[in-house]
Amino acid sequence: MTQKEFKPYISASQNIAEFTVMPLIMGMVLGIVFGASSLYLALRVGMTVSASIPIAVLSITLFRAFSKVFGAKGATILQNNIVQTTGSAGESIAFGVACTMPAIMILGYDMDIARVMLVSILGGVLGVLMMIPLRWSLIVKEHGTLVYPEGTACAEVLMVGETGGTSATTVFGGFFLGLIYKLLNTVSHLWKDTPEHIFKGYRNGSFSTEVSPELMGVGYVIGFKAGCLMLAGGVMSALVLIPAITLFGANISTPIYPGTKLIADMSIHEIWRSYVLYIGAGAVATAGIISLLQSLPTIIRSAAAGLKGLKNKGSRAEPKRTERDLSMKFVLLGCLFLVFALWLSPTLKINLLGAILVVVFGFLFVTVSSRITGEIGSSSNPISGMTVATLILTCFIFVLIGWVGADYRVTALSVAAVVCIAASNGGTTSQDLKTGYLVGATPKWQQISLLFGAVSSAAVIGYTLLYLNQASTIYHHMPTSDFRVDVGSLTHKEHVQGPEADTDSNEYFVYHLTEPKGSVAAGKYLVTSSGQLAYLVDPGINGALKYRDSDKAQKNAVQKYEAPKARLMALIIDGMLTQKLPWALVLIGGFISIVLQLCGVSALAFATGVYLPIAASAPIFFGGLIRYLVEMSAKKKQRAEEGDTSPGVLFSSGMIAGGSIAGIGVALLAVKEDFLQKLDWSAFAGSFASSDTFAYVMFAVMASLLFGVARGWILKEK
Repeated sequence: MTQKEFKPYISASQNIAEFTVMPLIMGMVLGIVFGASSLYLALRVGMTVSASIPIAVLSITLFRAFSKVFGAKGATILQNNIVQTTGSAGESIAFGVACTMPAIMILGYDMDIARVMLVSILGGVLGVLMMIPLRWSLIVKEHGTLVYPEGTACAEVLMVGETGGTSATTVFGGFFLGLIYKLLNTVSHLWKDTPEHIFKGYRNGSFSTEVSPELMGVGYVIGFKAGCLMLAGGVMSALVLIPAITLFGANISTPIYPGTKLIADMSIHEIWRSYVLYIGAGAVATAGIISLLQSLPTIIRSAAAGLKGLKNKGSRAEPKRTERDLSMKFVLLGCLFLVFALWLSPTLKINLLGAILVVVFGFLFVTVSSRITGEIGSSSNPISGMTVATLILTCFIFVLIGWVGADYRVTALSVAAVVCIAASNGGTTSQDLKTGYLVGATPKWQQISLLFGAVSSAAVIGYTLLYLNQASTIYHHMPTSDFRVDVGSLTHKEHVQGPEADTDSNEYFVYHLTEPKGSVAAGKYLVTSSGQLAYLVDPGINGALKYRDSDKAQKNAVQKYEAPKARLMALIIDGMLTQKLPWALVLIGGFISIVLQLCGVSALAFATGVYLPIAASAPIFFGGLIRYLVEMSAKKKQRAEEGDTSPGVLFSSGMIAGGSIAGIGVALLAVKEDFLQKLDWSAFAGSFASSDTFAYVMFAVMASLLFGVARGWILKEK
């Protein structure tokens, strides 16, 4: 369809209600909810799914409910579009934050709310501002060439909803299934959260599955092929690399760097943490760079098209309602404000060079992100690869000019964080503008809505990140040693937090050890007034399932977060600026990705599987398997394959939101351990609570419900 033939659903001459208070507030509320759930999901497995379609469906249904209950006038299609536009910013900002900000805590530094909020807001606003001058060239001029699949699907939902053909039954059904299942599992402990099988005769070979609704939902959304690749990576890690390291290291009498103890004495997790983690990081980084290189022609073409579009836009006449953007004056002043905010902020400590790098990389990668999103969709957009490239280039520049001190780690990460969030939000913004273009929205109001959504979501995402970390942080008692800290140079003090605070009310000095000293690992410590190390502060966003020192029971386990993308950023920063990265392990992972790419297999999903514990990859695979079975059985009756608006995808989106919200709630309540113990019903379940078989049965029940909804047997749409 050419530009001349295209007619939006609402013509430019029609002036109907669009940018009003209620849709804006509803969009911000839904954006906060989906942003928090997306952050939780990204910390768990390093990925999110698009929130635009579920938010659009919920908007249509909620406005209809309000009109029936209060007798109010129903929302127009353009008001519903404002809701999904405003709300979609939360998911994109959450991904950018989860990819970068936790790395500061992983490196041993404190993460304050001001830093998270400021980086989130600046990155979100930068992504919107950079897309304003690109809208005409990417959305309007290349309509028919750049399809923007999620944006087009969302427009279809809005148009069908306008005629009364869509309800939110499936989304709400999935939400409550995920919520109730997760609460019964992780709060009431009626069945195991992660059943595991250790293979006899194959030392340290294991297979485990986290029976969670949100990960099954992710698997259904991304599909069977991606799920298979992720599980294959998990098998490589759990059943090849770890047993191989165990076998070859069993008789070695000295620790092998970066490990600090004999391999023969290591547990499965210790081997993964000391060696496989670096292999996985090398695989992910290499796969991300390969993905970026494959997009290099698009990068060059996008940058040229963006500059050409800016030139052509300036010569065009005053646009109609459906083509009114925020002015270029607003964009330029906004970018200038961002530069000064980055440069002068006492929290970020980004110098003028860093601020300039943010603007340069921001424009480049927002342009690239928007175009790639238009060609192949958000799920294949290599945001993490762009972030890795930004971080490597920034660190390389810092090394050249001698900025290799500890403080420059935070500066380099802050640059990458703003660019990552901007690129992520730029891709989402372009999807929203495509939706608006198809339904006949006013771009100016969408752009303002996105700014509101970015700022509101950024504020809450920061608190969510810190609460999740705090609720899962563990304080390890340090044994008495000769290592002493000069407390005369320390000023900041803290108390032990969480359940451990009940047994220790003392106040300690805070000491950040940026490099290992002898047997003392780098990290954050609480120190007595005499300089003795009292506690190692192990942040919640530092990987793996841990137990409180006072109780090793499964029901008192602390859910920690792998934060795979953030851990990768931390490894890159620490390795490049200190020049102590275990390159042999990283290169092994890199060549694994290269081998896969040479075999014609997309390496990124596989590399992510290597990087994550297999317990996280397995439920994603099973979700993809359900989708495969649905599509195979549907083809027999000549049905189309599952699309972005199908019942199965909508139900899975609800499961993701419900399970993630429940997970956030559990994490926040974890600081009140006594309250959680009152909700523990494991005694009523008896032996079922510790049975691997029963856990898989409950997982299969949830899978059966998803299959039934996807096939149209349950929760049929009216």
